Order: sequence, then C-alpha cells, then structure tokens
Amino acid sequence: MPQPTLILVYEPEKACLDRLVAQGHPAERAIEIASYLAQSTDLKPEFGQLAKACERRGLAFKPVELDEAAVVLAKANPAKTLVWTLTDGIAYFRGGAAPALARLNGLRTIGADDSLFALCQDKLRSGAVLGALGLPVPAAGLARNGEWLVEPPASPKGWFVKPNRLGAKIGIWPDSRITDLDHALELSRRVFSRYRDDVVVQPYVAGRNVRASFLGLKPETGVEALGIFFVDSGGDFQTMADSMALYGDTGQAAKDAGTYVEPDLEAVGASQPEADRKIRAIAQKLISGLGLKDVFSVDFRVEGDDIVHLIEFEVCPGLPCFDFRDYCRRQWGMSLADAMAETAANRLLR
Repeated sequence: MPQPTLILVYEPEKACLDRLVAQGHPAERAIEIASYLAQSTDLKPEFGQLAKACERRGLAFKPVELDEAAVVLAKANPAKTLVWTLTDGIAYFRGGAAPALARLNGLRTIGADDSLFALCQDKLRSGAVLGALGLPVPAAGLARNGEWLVEPPASPKGWFVKPNRLGAKIGIWPDSRITDLDHALELSRRVFSRYRDDVVVQPYVAGRNVRASFLGLKPETGVEALGIFFVDSGGDFQTMADSMALYGDTGQAAKDAGTYVEPDLEAVGASQPEADRKIRAIAQKLISGLGLKDVFSVDFRVEGDDIVHLIEFEVCPGLPCFDFRDYCRRQWGMSLADAMAETAANRLLR
C-alpha cells in the first residue's frame, strides 16, 4: 500500500536566477528578483527535520523542485497525496503553476486555489477585487515606464510607489514615499528599466506595519488562530536592502557575521484591541469572500486611532521567516517542521 505523502513543491533561487539571466536580465537585477524565493533557500536545510516530523505522524515527505513537479504530480496517488506549494509567482517566479498542476491531476492541496495564486501577484487587480469586497484597501494608479495607465487618486499625504507584479519589497528604494507625481513617473521608469514591471501608486497611509499570519493546523481552525503583530524594523517601510538582509544567502551571511537583527514583534491586541478585532473581521471576509484558507498572511497599516488599512495578502507566506516561526511557537507551541507536519496529517489521516 502506498504511504500517505506530503509533497512540498518549491522553486529554488538558483533556478530562477539562471532563467532570468538567460532571458536577458542583468545578473545584479536577477539576484535581487530571485531573492524573493529565499524561503526555499532557508527551508531546504530543514527538509530532514520535516521528513522526521512527518514520519512521526505516519506520513512520507517528498520535496520536489518546481521543474520536476509536472512529472512527479502526474504519477502521484490522489487518495494518498497532499500538495503544499511553498513559493508562488506568475511572472518572474512560476510557483503558481504548482496548485494548478495538482488540480489537473486531482490532488488535494494545502492553501488557496490557483486562481488566488495569480490574483495576489498582481497588486492592481487584487486591490480592485479587495475593494469590491468592501475592504479598506488603498486605491491605486498604475504607471508603465513613465506613462500613466491609470492615474492615482489625489492624496494630501503623498503617495507610495511599488512594483505591480514583483514581491512587495523588491525594487523599493528609500525614496518610494513621494509627494510629487512626477517622481512617481520617474520611479516607474526606474522600475521598468531594471525589472520590466509596472508600478502601482497608492495614497500614502500612516501607521505601523502589521503582519497577520494564519496556519489552519486543524481543518476547522478559524480566525481566532490568527497571529497579529506589529512588525517594527526601525523604518517607515522595508526597502529592498532591508528585505535581502533578512533572508536567503544574504541573511545567512549576516548571521555568520553577527550583524543579523530581526524586526521586533509586538502583539497588536496588547495595545490596540479594537484594531485586532477589525483585522480578524477583515480576515474572515478574506476567507469567506475571497477563498483564503489553510495558510496565508495579510499585511496591514494600523494607525494609533485603530484605523486599519489592508495592504495585501499572500497565499505563500514566508514559512521559514522569523515572524511565521514565531507564530507557530506562540499559537501552536510547535516548531515550524512539526506545525507543517501536523497540518498535513490532520488532512491526510484524520
């Protein structure tokens, strides 16, 4: 009898880097883009721990690189297989293909369906859908290489500029908060030149950065299990350099050199319980109205008077990142490996 198996599909940084360079991206830019896949780099050394955690629960664990997924998933037993996609992407990254391949082969999955893997990677389109659901997401304009495709709304506090299809932190410089829309067009030319992407231009919203993390360890788990924390890194927003210093090879080098510093995490409910309540209500609407499930994260800005701004959602949260590990310890009392294995076992065996 085949053993129940958790298949973890991931896109390695190097595979992405090599492909981007082959497509004509300069090596320096390709390194920056591929760094968004650092979670696959960070989790790979723990595959042995994941295998042991699964074995203790009667499961086999099979990590599969994305380029091998089509063949592996076509041979998998639908009654005995659960597919967990570690890395997403529809443009520069390709992980969004994994849940579609799983569906094609009749395999059960952890996480949202493949349509949301595509939606969350396009900030203009996802913002439009979130707005249609009545959620408090900032409106946005769209610019491509110095030309407006959609003009942004007026904003007395200025605007914030970021790439449309890349990870939220990629291509963001310290001057991404602006007060002049001509500067937004200049940033769009810079992003297009370096990354071949459009930019979304949103009204700047004040407040502190908040990450809400969710892992449905049991199928019936609800928003009471959200971990909602202020993430304070010392700046108003995280730049590309800040992001690269935390993850992957760059983050490991900082750890080896003793210069690695994680942002502080503070429970939102401890100081702003009303904001915590609002975030849980928004998450419930994302679950019921949008289809988020099993594992996800949502980013917010929260003002001191409990005004909450929804920035974006992720269907592939950075599992090996410091904040998700902290969430697993606080909420579930487990290491990341045990929490992942327990989640899989609860769906495959119980």
